Amino acid sequence: MKITAIRTVVVNAIHRNWVFVKVETDQPGLYGWGEATLEWKTRAVIGAVEDLEQFVLGQDPRRIEHIFARMTKFSFWPLGSIGLTAVSAIDQALWDIKAKDLGVPVWQLLGGQVRDRVRVYTHLRRARIGAQVGTNDIGAFCAAVEETIAMGYNAIKLGFVPYCAYEATVPDLLHVEKTAMAVRERVGPDVAIMTDFHGRPASPEVAKAFIDVIAPIRPLFVEEPIQPGHASAMAGLARRVDCPLATGERLFTLREFAELAELQAVAHIQPDLSHCGGLTGGKKIAAIAEAGQMGIAPHNPMGPVAGAVALHFDVATPNFLIQEEAVGLVPWFDEVFDHPMRLKDGCWEVPTGPGFGIEINEEAAARHPFAPEIVPALEAVLGDGTIASW
Repeated sequence: MKITAIRTVVVNAIHRNWVFVKVETDQPGLYGWGEATLEWKTRAVIGAVEDLEQFVLGQDPRRIEHIFARMTKFSFWPLGSIGLTAVSAIDQALWDIKAKDLGVPVWQLLGGQVRDRVRVYTHLRRARIGAQVGTNDIGAFCAAVEETIAMGYNAIKLGFVPYCAYEATVPDLLHVEKTAMAVRERVGPDVAIMTDFHGRPASPEVAKAFIDVIAPIRPLFVEEPIQPGHASAMAGLARRVDCPLATGERLFTLREFAELAELQAVAHIQPDLSHCGGLTGGKKIAAIAEAGQMGIAPHNPMGPVAGAVALHFDVATPNFLIQEEAVGLVPWFDEVFDHPMRLKDGCWEVPTGPGFGIEINEEAAARHPFAPEIVPALEAVLGDGTIASW
C-alpha cells in the first residue's frame, strides 16, 4: 500500500478555520482524515502540509513511526506550532488508514479499551458562536451555566479571570470570588467546574491572587494560570496554592512535558493531539504524564476530526481524566460531519466502527469555505492601551 496524495479541506467556523487533512492511498476507497486546525494560522498550516508531502508520498501509510520520523527528522529545523500541527494531522490520518485497513477502531491499535465511557466537559452554552454571556451580570452568567448543564453535562469550563497582566486589583478579585461562588451555589457540588486563566496573569503572584479566591469552590483544575513554557515557575506556583493546576495546550515536545513531570509542576497535562505530534506524540506524552503521576485532559476546542481523534485516545489511555469538547460550536456541525461523539450522561460512548468513525461531507463543507476569522484576541487590551495576553 502506498500514499498517493495529501489534500486539505478548509471549513470556516467563525473564530477559526478548521483545516482537515485527507491522506489518500492506492487502495480504492481507503483514505484517512486528520485535523490541522491552528487558530489564525490557516494558510501557514496548509503550506506546511504541502511542504511535508514530499516526505510522505509513496510511503506505506501503515509504517506510522517511520513516516513520523521522516516528517520530523527530514525537516531539519525544529517545526514549532505550525509545522507540528501539520505533522499531527498527517499522523492522525495514518492511524485512521491503518485501523480501517484492519477493520478495527483506532483505540484497538493504541493498546485497547481501558474504560467504558469517556467523560467530557463543555464550555458556556457549548461555546456556541454568538451565544456567550459575560460575567458582568452574574445572574445571567449563572443562568447560562445552568442552561448548559441541562444539556446533559456534569462538567463545565468557565472563564472567570479578566485581562490583568501584572496586577490583580481588589475590585477584580472580589468580582471573581463572587462569580465563582455564585456558580458553585447554582450548580451544586456534583458538577465539576474548571476555569481557564488563558495565561492572562503575567506573574505567578497575580495568578496566585486569583486562584486563592477561586479555590474554595474546589475546581477540578485551573488551566494555564501563567503563560506556558516556564515549568519551574509553574511548579513554584503549584506549591503555593490549594488547587490543582493544568497546562499543556501550547506545549508541543516531549521535552516540554518531561520538564513538567520532573518538577511535578501541575496535577494534569493538556496536550492537543492536533499540535503535539498526533497520536504518535500523544501516546508518548501520556506515558510521561503517567510516570509523573499526572492525569491527562486533552485540549480540544476545535473540529470533529480532532474530537474523534481525542475520543479514541481517551478510550485507550489509562491516566485519562476528562476531555474537552466543542461539538456545539456551530449549528451545522452534524450537517457536514458524520462523527462518533455521542453524549450520554455527560460522557461520550465508546465507538466500535473501523478507524476514527469520522466522515466529512465535502459538498456540504464547501458551503463554509475559508474566510478570515473573527479574532477574539484583538480585544485583549488593558485600560491604558497595553496589549494583554488573551
